[in-house]
Amino acid sequence: MISLRKLLGYDDKFFDLLEASAIEARSSVQLLVDLLRDSKQCPTLEAFIVTRRKDKRITENITEELCRTFVTPLEREDIEELSFALYKIPKTAEKFSEKFLLCRKTLQDVDFSRQINLLEKAVQTVVEMVQKLRQRKHLESMKDQIGQLHYLEGEADKLMLELVRELYSGKHEPLQVIITMDLYETLEKIIDRCRDAGNVVFQIVLKYS
Repeated sequence: MISLRKLLGYDDKFFDLLEASAIEARSSVQLLVDLLRDSKQCPTLEAFIVTRRKDKRITENITEELCRTFVTPLEREDIEELSFALYKIPKTAEKFSEKFLLCRKTLQDVDFSRQINLLEKAVQTVVEMVQKLRQRKHLESMKDQIGQLHYLEGEADKLMLELVRELYSGKHEPLQVIITMDLYETLEKIIDRCRDAGNVVFQIVLKYS
């Protein structure tokens, strides 16, 4: 029997799925962090693939549940948009890992630590925002967090300019410049994906504030 709570759209399954997706996104970023910090147990490409597949399955579950559910706790378009925005984070992280593992020997002297620091903060902010979504409030704290995401994106843009200036200094081999530039751009894109997901969450909360 369908409960009155579910009939009126208060089923928590969509919040559970969205939170699970955000956590998988964070897991993919953590794998990337471990990869770039060159830990003794460096993750393989397969680890990134598994995380991305888990998130893809969550995204598919959300789509299936949207088809089965008569009344949803949030607008269907918002649920779907956030689901796809979250999925793009592990998808882009996997793309980075593919490129990095292919060219790892060429990148031994490249320092990604500052980008990684920004990325860790960005994805953690996204997870916290998604976890607050089921209450459909926390507007003031959400303003702070979306501001933080835009700040991190801005810092990533500034850092990109600084790194590009160094790459074009003439000190590096052309092949290394091309490879490193591509990886820098992919890392920056992951931060952009986090910002995009945060924007969707904030827009949803604004509708219910």
